[in-house]
Amino acid sequence: MRSKDNVTRSDAITGAALGALGVLGFSMSLPATRVAVEHLDPWFVAFGRAVGAGLLAAAYLALVRAPRPTAVQWRRLAVVALGVVAGFPMFTSLALQTSTAAHGAVVVALLPAMTAGFAVLRARERPTPAFWLAGAAGLLAVLVFLVLSGSVSGALGPADLFLLAAIVLCGLGYAEGGALARELGGARTICWALVLALPATVAITTVAALRHPPAAPAAGWAGFTYLTVISMFLGFFAWYAGLARGGVARVGQTQLAQPVLTLAWSAWLLHEHVPPVALAAAVLVLACVALTQRLRFEKPKAYGPDRVTT
Repeated sequence: MRSKDNVTRSDAITGAALGALGVLGFSMSLPATRVAVEHLDPWFVAFGRAVGAGLLAAAYLALVRAPRPTAVQWRRLAVVALGVVAGFPMFTSLALQTSTAAHGAVVVALLPAMTAGFAVLRARERPTPAFWLAGAAGLLAVLVFLVLSGSVSGALGPADLFLLAAIVLCGLGYAEGGALARELGGARTICWALVLALPATVAITTVAALRHPPAAPAAGWAGFTYLTVISMFLGFFAWYAGLARGGVARVGQTQLAQPVLTLAWSAWLLHEHVPPVALAAAVLVLACVALTQRLRFEKPKAYGPDRVTT
């Protein structure tokens, strides 16, 4: 049965589940980046992972014999590449040279609101006031938690500006990619964006490797591998498919759980301190996420023929 906001109950549930799976994969991106840039050049980390993911993407597209995008779709894929292939990895790699992964979670808390804003501009979605209130409540819960956990400290510095730039570009890439996935499918959207960016990412990675030959212990390469395979490739299969099914603004709110998950990974992998208040905050955030998934809003009726594919 199709609801008044043009999303079936099945699409809403599946979209939220796929979105949550993507968020789980993305939640370790900042800790993995933090580990990688301790040993590798940040430019190599940012663009080298895109090269590796781009090669995986080319192999996937050849395997499924994916048809080439149209001229209009190529232009939209360029926006996706700017946001999630280049912008977010580059600015987070630069920021996490001096900032902790836990501190990075502060700015990541702004990502759901940024994604929802771009969903209005780029995906033509119209959330209701109740949706914005629920999302704002979730954002407030995350920020209060981060303040109480001690993750917010000091004045605004260069790392914070890098993180803010990363979030703006990432929100744009998420919204554009989620809308485009209605036509191309989630997997093909990120794969074509990675392939489109390959000439630039290969060139920048080569220069970075020549300037600072990559050398790192196993932990550094493990972080780099995670960023390549999960954060830049497989995570987007689920994420863009979820945005396409359930709506960019609605499913984008599942990102409210990402800062809490990121802090959990930071505590476990990097031994960064996270207080017991995390549990209460996590419950409140998840309640807000659940509320945003139940609220209805107008969603565009025009979809591509394979909008639900991955």
